[in-house]
Amino acid sequence: MPRTTSQAITPVSGTVPDTGGRRLPRTLHPVAWWIWALALATAVSRTNNPLLLFLVLAVLGYVVTARRTEAPWARGFTYYLYLALTVVAIRVVFRAVFATGITPHDHFLFSLPHIPTPDWYAGIQLGGPVSLEALLSAATDGLRLACMLCCIGAANTLANPKRALRVLPGALHELGVAVTVAISVAPQLVQSVQRVARARRLRAGSSQGLKALRGIVVPVLEDALERSLRLAAGMDSRGYGRAGTATPRSRRVTGALMLLGMCGLCAGVYGLLDATTPAFLGLPAMAAGAVLCVAGLRLGGRRVTRTTYRPDPWLVPEWAVAGAGVLSAVLLFSNMGYHAAELNPSIYPLTWPTPPLVPTLAILLAGTAGFLAPPPAQPRPAVVPKPRAEKAEAT
Repeated sequence: MPRTTSQAITPVSGTVPDTGGRRLPRTLHPVAWWIWALALATAVSRTNNPLLLFLVLAVLGYVVTARRTEAPWARGFTYYLYLALTVVAIRVVFRAVFATGITPHDHFLFSLPHIPTPDWYAGIQLGGPVSLEALLSAATDGLRLACMLCCIGAANTLANPKRALRVLPGALHELGVAVTVAISVAPQLVQSVQRVARARRLRAGSSQGLKALRGIVVPVLEDALERSLRLAAGMDSRGYGRAGTATPRSRRVTGALMLLGMCGLCAGVYGLLDATTPAFLGLPAMAAGAVLCVAGLRLGGRRVTRTTYRPDPWLVPEWAVAGAGVLSAVLLFSNMGYHAAELNPSIYPLTWPTPPLVPTLAILLAGTAGFLAPPPAQPRPAVVPKPRAEKAEAT
């Protein structure tokens, strides 16, 4: 009888990477990216120094470029930059239209037609002279808001928000679903716009500008509706939104504990920020609120039973990335090694701002997430067996 020899499957060249001592690619925990991005956004809210804000944008661009995946929704950071530019432009236009007057020391640029306002609209001026200082102040305020938007865009680009749903406590299951769907809107719209634009290029669409808006908006909205219906059907089939075995009494107790706990946390934060409040509104109120919230989460989590398939690990890189962002925010709020006025330089007199050393190092510390995080896992091509001629031997 003829006998067939065994065939060895040889992978295609380049499918098995040679790490050479480097870290193996894997997906970083999504919560680590969100902690890093929210901490950096908190640090941005502390300053309006344009040099520091541009440095934050550079750090965000570096980290996103170094650690984003090849997923379609991970390519949308450019759209967040466009949104940031739009925010800055709107802020400058509003400052020019709603002019606040000009002083003798300001640098006059141009003047808009003045529109008289009624008496009940006193205090707001429409049109009039516009100074360079006013526009620079508006651009700086808009740039700060733009940086905060880019921080959220970086989190949406680096972390899949749906993966963060699996690590939420059971009591926040329904709320986590709503939040996850809400923060998934922007990545899905970016993916839909890219797909529609690619289809238009393949069909040799020649319309540009406003003429192409109808051909892009309608398919994008239709695709968003279809995705929403599929998501709702999938969530319903998996039991999302069902109350389980919880009794009405346990739900009322859980809601009361969570409500009182959140009130305690709010009172504690207010007490820490306002030095004139009584002492019990500071740390004691925050500690009591935290205890009530934990009790509510433990009680409410008993009625939700779920399993996790391949949970995301929380290892040293996750601690390093989250710690880099939190430490950056702490340094910008601590006022150690620099004067607080250096974070918010005055427009008057019109001088070039200087970057303070400690905040600059703090922002660069947040940029270390670009190499502290492991390289993202990329999709690998399929292994194709190398054909070999069969050898038949006569027996």
